[in-house]
Amino acid sequence: MHVPPIIASCLTVAVVVFLFRRDIRERPNVTGALWIPLIWFLIITSRAVSEWLNLFGLNVGAVTLEEGSPLDACVYFVLIAAGLYVLHQRQASFSEIIRNNQWLTIFLLYCLISIVWSDFPFVAFKRWFKVVGHPIMALIILTEPDPEEALRRLMKRCAYVIVPISILFIKYYPQWGRGFGQWSGGAFNTGITANKNALGCDCLILGFFFFWYLLQTWSRQPGKSRRNELLLTGGFLLAIWWLLSMAHSSTSLVSLFVSVVMVAILGWRFLDKRFIGTYLIIGVLALLAAEWGFGIYAHAIELLGKDATLTDRTLLWSELLKVKINPLFGTGFESFWLGERFQKLAESRWWQPNEAHNGYLETYLNLGLVGLILLIGLFTATFWKGRRELFTNFQFGRFRLGFLTAVIVYNWTEASFKALHPIWFVFYIIALDYRQPEFDSFQRTETNRPEEYEKLVYAEGEIDGKSSDYWHLR
Repeated sequence: MHVPPIIASCLTVAVVVFLFRRDIRERPNVTGALWIPLIWFLIITSRAVSEWLNLFGLNVGAVTLEEGSPLDACVYFVLIAAGLYVLHQRQASFSEIIRNNQWLTIFLLYCLISIVWSDFPFVAFKRWFKVVGHPIMALIILTEPDPEEALRRLMKRCAYVIVPISILFIKYYPQWGRGFGQWSGGAFNTGITANKNALGCDCLILGFFFFWYLLQTWSRQPGKSRRNELLLTGGFLLAIWWLLSMAHSSTSLVSLFVSVVMVAILGWRFLDKRFIGTYLIIGVLALLAAEWGFGIYAHAIELLGKDATLTDRTLLWSELLKVKINPLFGTGFESFWLGERFQKLAESRWWQPNEAHNGYLETYLNLGLVGLILLIGLFTATFWKGRRELFTNFQFGRFRLGFLTAVIVYNWTEASFKALHPIWFVFYIIALDYRQPEFDSFQRTETNRPEEYEKLVYAEGEIDGKSSDYWHLR
């Protein structure tokens, strides 16, 4: 049955309002400040404010590659300033943040220093300032009364907008939700985003979250609340799967599959969480052996319907590696795709790339080998943080490790370590550590009683009637 677009729009708005009203009536343990990172997240998972206004016929001026949009710059600046104000009001300790996130701090400082040798230092600085908004928004989440609940509400509220409106645009407003390749002429679906890869990226993030949330909800005690949450989660998973199939984004599909497998494996009771690093190394070695013996990579590419060049990506990579740059320090923070280099690359190809379609190569081009090493160090530090979290907060620990896996896989054929990419934002949520002051106070109080609490012991057993891994004080 075909529904007129106006009726479909009213029904979609009604669904969004109902979901938000339901969410608020549950009185979650979050503050109003969570709306700041939510607005940030909604913008970067859909379209910039200037794009939305242009979409509805409101001309806000020209948007250039170097300068961007003044309106968007003002919006991001206001959100970053509001985020800093919230952290100031919460008396967030920046010395604590730096001490607990040394690799992340060094990486961001190096990015800032690299602006010095950029051909466009002012443009590079503006882009760096926007990227700093990611850790600020992540810290708002981590300084909430219940950070894990804040993460759940952020993701769910984002999905309440992104998923239904994407479906509406694709089915009823093709002028907004679909597009055609500039050179190939092929049709593709974009949903609420500007291109199909961005839609696939949204499906990756939200699909991963709802799978993780499904596992949590499934372990609850039976009741009306559990049933309603299972229905909500199942409905969103089906809708996200449909959107992912419409996006035809193989990279997002593979990344989602691998991250879901990681989350599922971490839930195995017989898996010794202390040796997760060893298991990971064994798994990587097994994949390398399988590739050497059976060529599984080529078979996987064939199953995904891709050619050996990954839609000309491998050809692009070989061309980019021939470009003369400083191999140690690169061209400066997010400066490679500017000026004459960009023009020459655009003129030499039948399609105009604006990224390397490989996050590691993109990092090398902008920041050199030094930046690439720092990025690998940041990944390693994030992995060990997630591993430690498995013993103190198992659910969030496997969220961190599962999403880190998705990030690593996704950036093999896409570049997300830059600008306002949504995957880069969620990465900061899993990469940052911030110890709540209340926890510090509790820890100091308890450790002053050595006769009752001698050491922390890992165990497997039951908590509130549920099978679980946990640490207990003895």
